[in-house]
Amino acid sequence: MTTQTSHLPFDLSTAMNHLTTKDEKLAELITATLPFQMDADPLQSPYEALLESIAYQSISGKAAATIFGRVKALSATGRAPTPQEMLKLRKPVLRKAGLSGAKILAMKDLAQKTIDGIVPSLEQAERLSDEELVERLVSVRGIGAWTVEMFLIFRLGRPDVLPIHDLGVKKGWSITYGKKHMPKPKQLLAFGERWRPYRTVASWYMWRAFERAGYATTNKIRPAKVRKRKPVKPKRPARRQLPVAGL
Repeated sequence: MTTQTSHLPFDLSTAMNHLTTKDEKLAELITATLPFQMDADPLQSPYEALLESIAYQSISGKAAATIFGRVKALSATGRAPTPQEMLKLRKPVLRKAGLSGAKILAMKDLAQKTIDGIVPSLEQAERLSDEELVERLVSVRGIGAWTVEMFLIFRLGRPDVLPIHDLGVKKGWSITYGKKHMPKPKQLLAFGERWRPYRTVASWYMWRAFERAGYATTNKIRPAKVRKRKPVKPKRPARRQLPVAGL
């Protein structure tokens, strides 16, 4: 398992050489910003990582950290509640910690599916492909493709993940390549082919581009262009020819 950049499950120097050779703009960004780094808690299980991801959904990082801290305080160990503990925790207690009803249901479903073996252990997860992990984990209530992608990147250190729906990645791309609009997911997916098999590293630098630009700049980036369909004019009914007299 990878816990530090120096212990990534891929060769970082090879990844950097590939990306800087294939993409001039990305090479400039890499030179101008921080060196790539990916640190993870070596004790954190997939269940704990996903539990934390659920807590962080749709709210600011600061608020989520506060709420997740309260959730961890409900455990006997001070870490995230175990699946068994989560199933026993009552809804009012979890609501008091700051969780929404939807997040409580998601966390309890995650706990049950961990006990049932659908959510793998860390050792099992490391043996599964990205596609197999996505298929398993999206079956958990409240966990979509984006949450699984974050798990693949930040917990497992998988090298070739491109979160095409991530706002930071899309806006970072717009900043890096001088675009006024965000890319459509399909456009970003097609563009990212040049980054294979190190799309995770490229995505990390898109986040750095987003951060460096600041909100004053990134807030000006417009949504992806949507082509307006021309209204279809209704066809006029063909004129019926009147019979000629005498024929």
